[in-house]
Amino acid sequence: MITTPNTLKTPTAQRFLPRRFQVYNERQLDQIAALRQVDAAARFDMQVVANVLPFRVNQYVIDELIDWQAVPDDPIYQLTFPQRGMLEAEAFSRMADLLRGQPSARDIRQLADTLRAELNPHPAGQQTLNVPRLDGNELPGVQHKYAETVLFFPSQGQVCHSYCTFCFRWAQFVGDKTLRFASAEAGDLTRYLRAHPEVTDVLITGGDPLVMKASNLKTYLEALLAPGLEHVRTIRIGTKALTYWPYRFVTDSDADELLRLFERVAESGRQLALMTHINHWRELEPAIVRRAVANLRDTGAVLRAQAPLLAHINDDAEVWARLWTDEVNLGIYPYYMFVERDTGARRYFEVPLARAWEIYRGAVSRVSGLARTARGPSMSAGPGKVEVQGVTRIHGEDVFVLRFIQGRNPDWVQQPFFARFDPHATWLDQLEPALGEAAFFYEPEYRAMLAGA
Repeated sequence: MITTPNTLKTPTAQRFLPRRFQVYNERQLDQIAALRQVDAAARFDMQVVANVLPFRVNQYVIDELIDWQAVPDDPIYQLTFPQRGMLEAEAFSRMADLLRGQPSARDIRQLADTLRAELNPHPAGQQTLNVPRLDGNELPGVQHKYAETVLFFPSQGQVCHSYCTFCFRWAQFVGDKTLRFASAEAGDLTRYLRAHPEVTDVLITGGDPLVMKASNLKTYLEALLAPGLEHVRTIRIGTKALTYWPYRFVTDSDADELLRLFERVAESGRQLALMTHINHWRELEPAIVRRAVANLRDTGAVLRAQAPLLAHINDDAEVWARLWTDEVNLGIYPYYMFVERDTGARRYFEVPLARAWEIYRGAVSRVSGLARTARGPSMSAGPGKVEVQGVTRIHGEDVFVLRFIQGRNPDWVQQPFFARFDPHATWLDQLEPALGEAAFFYEPEYRAMLAGA
């Protein structure tokens, strides 16, 4: 059911009944009753795409977030259900032709693996530059790209309540262990952290760590509170649960246990930051979401929100302005507007950098200062997080003004640099240096990093 209230108010007195979690994957598309209104050709297209890119959606998203009268243009439908354009035409045709026959599961898997390999499954050096070493061995399930921050991928949290069609971590969900980051060893993580006192932040990520039972998550969080890790001041949890399954924080059987666990982290003196992924203001409308936010804030956790700018979903300044305003009204801090990464279905979702900057600028101009905490548009590229600060003209040349928000070398951070204006460019590697420069200032050092890896 879709509503459009003028303001978002926390339902302090409303009671919510527990809800059974029911989920569907690519083998169960024909069991989703709402899809019966979608024509057969579109359902076949979904099956084709879902055999290459991961698909998973739950009944709450189907019932509460999608406006089925607006399908296929509804943004949450586009966010969760596969569309034909998410695969290149040739890749789509190859899988469609195979499925029209009587292929074995092995045939489908082999072709899917071939097509996935062409989709840049691990962008930005995730498997080459980001994997740290402990005692001379690679540390599975851990990434360390920026000096202050370590990412940890708990093995029990490498799935989500629903999958986003744009997800840059799609390779986590296709069943290929060679593409997957995961670890069940909190001990290895803490040993690494003790050896790296420069690390102040640990991001527990996935997948979605909050698919885990509170008892499993407790193992990892308690390990981070142990003596000798006082330099870890912030524990972040990346999650989409707030809007894909808000019952996690309200009526799930271990919701109270989870909230008490969060309280314990906050009481330890660390900051617990929930890095929520919210792509459209419609996700915040259900009353259960607002109760979940209130419950989480009561634990002492800080909520921040981030999302990529996506064609078909939120490529509109008004959408972002309302999203940020609604987040602030609920006590959530807008954090990042990302550029869609160069992986998976990126060509379906990507927006030219010039337009992304115009959308960001238009959204910021419509909101108060409290909502202007969102940085962007930001590319999480190989060298670091690169922000498009604007377009200007220097010595008769139109240029993008860029800067590093984060860099593999901290000395790169906040240094402005310039790229030739290209109205069609969608990613850093499509840009060329401006003003007669032969290379961007960071490139020689970054090339050396790649060669060393």
